[in-house]
Amino acid sequence: MAISASMVKELREKTGAGMMDCKKALTETNGDIEKAIDYLREKGMAKAEKKADRIAAEGLASVVSEGNKAVIVEVNAETDFVAKNENFQALVQTIAKHLLATAPKNTEEALQSKMDDGTLEDYINSQIAKIGEKISLRRFEVVEKSDNAAFGTYLHMGGRIGVLTVLEGTTDEEVAKDVAMHVAAINPKYVSREEVPEEEANREREVLKQQALNEGKPEKIVEKMVEGRMNKFFEQVCLLDQEFVKDSDQKVGKYVKSKGASVKSFVRYEVGEGMEKREENFADEVASQMKK
Repeated sequence: MAISASMVKELREKTGAGMMDCKKALTETNGDIEKAIDYLREKGMAKAEKKADRIAAEGLASVVSEGNKAVIVEVNAETDFVAKNENFQALVQTIAKHLLATAPKNTEEALQSKMDDGTLEDYINSQIAKIGEKISLRRFEVVEKSDNAAFGTYLHMGGRIGVLTVLEGTTDEEVAKDVAMHVAAINPKYVSREEVPEEEANREREVLKQQALNEGKPEKIVEKMVEGRMNKFFEQVCLLDQEFVKDSDQKVGKYVKSKGASVKSFVRYEVGEGMEKREENFADEVASQMKK
């Protein structure tokens, strides 16, 4: 059967695959569009497996909310070049909305969740064939709030950092967003001192005690010095103890309280944090793309 240009065009529009791949798929399936789509999906999955050993430490974070539910998600790609691609950005939004609707417990459950004609994993694999890089769902968290609460969402640098906060006692999303922006900038580990694990606090206290003794301070004043320095430690790791980035004259805790609210929780994702990254410059990246 002769494969026409209009058939190739239709298959490209439906799959996003390359022209020659579409022509080959139609030839192999004797012009059957649906079978050609399956053929390309299968090949796309094969390509996905070949890319599985690559490092995907770039990508985007996204936050989506609807009513009393919100989700924050990180999806990784191999290069910043692809992370800026409109197709990848649309993919991240699709995944975020799917996770918000289905609320799976973990990434394994998420990947096996039903989506259109297959699973979320099938969808991601089909997009790998289309975009041409390893793509992976790294992490996500679905968060719920009460009616007397507000979500604060903030994306920094288009999604390099994503933050989702929950403030109780107010429905003012701008206040919650202010706190989210602070979290993006300062990167606290905990909401309050009460959340700091006792083991972590004791370890820090012991280190500070030894520092003071090594400085030759009298033992009788060491305890007071340690408590003073512990306050500095809490200011570094606890959101409520930090100077508010939009008004350094007050702490975040004081700012939130002045709005009649309290911080229930926050989640902060910085793309690629804790992951190994490839050391490639942009010229090498373009060259590697040209070789594919």
